[in-house]
Amino acid sequence: MSDEAILMKGVCKDFKVLNRHEGLKGSIKDLFSRDYKTVSAVKDVSLTVNKGEIVGYLGPNGAGKSTTIKMMTGVLEPTSGEILVNGLVPYKDRTKNCENIGVVFGQRSQLWWSLPLIESFKLLRDIYMVPQKEYDDMIALYRSLVDIEPVLHKPVRQMSLGQRTLSDILAAFLHNPGIVFLDEPTIGLDVSMKSKIRDLILGLNKEKHTTVILTTHDMGDVDALCKRIVIIDKGSKIYDNDIDHLKSYFGSYRTLRMRIGDTWEERLIDEKETDVMSVIAETQAKHKIKDIQLQEISTEEVIKKIYEGGS
Repeated sequence: MSDEAILMKGVCKDFKVLNRHEGLKGSIKDLFSRDYKTVSAVKDVSLTVNKGEIVGYLGPNGAGKSTTIKMMTGVLEPTSGEILVNGLVPYKDRTKNCENIGVVFGQRSQLWWSLPLIESFKLLRDIYMVPQKEYDDMIALYRSLVDIEPVLHKPVRQMSLGQRTLSDILAAFLHNPGIVFLDEPTIGLDVSMKSKIRDLILGLNKEKHTTVILTTHDMGDVDALCKRIVIIDKGSKIYDNDIDHLKSYFGSYRTLRMRIGDTWEERLIDEKETDVMSVIAETQAKHKIKDIQLQEISTEEVIKKIYEGGS
């Protein structure tokens, strides 16, 4: 039996986009125009994700992340290349593919707005034809990982944003899918709820060996959940390895924090090119420094430098 949950080989996705004209006359002309241009959203991406991995799929807005995920879930058909998800071609076997994936995208809830959470769970149990024993075991697992009692009998419309997000993640795992796709699962949440959701995802991954594909701009999610990250930019894959390997490329970078008055100021310094003590002395000559911290470069700073062409 294959260990591969997702296999992509040379996958490309092109879109035909109308070259629009300005003004009222232009709008009328566009109705009959055949003046199209081709936009490449994904360019020759190859990727293998093994079962049980949590992979961070990262990139700036417009990089091609959502298009790739839509191809994995069967919503879009690739222009060229090969893609297999749990051994299935997702756009050809959409029903079977959907049976074995879970999705939390863009805070579009799959829960019933006016029903208590437990009733949504029961409906999903019936939709996915989950045996009662497996359903009961999953609810028991949920109770062991997170305190779900406060929300279990609460209508979704009465929940806070954090409670809804937590509930949607629970719903995505309920039928024990092989792969779960999470899009910005902690966006807009406070620190406490972010921590709960990260712990929940890690717990479910450990207990059920579920493969998780995570798209996020929150580097706290990446550091807490992902051992491996894939970075895509302008439709092309530019990095696929673990976080520590990525940081090794920027091993000489440090974040220098200096407290001047009541304000902390930060500078990213490449020690190969800049002497830290010289920077401190130069600053001290102009301002009174009350405190100094020298920190290793963060994952967020590394990703930012790659987006800016620092790789």
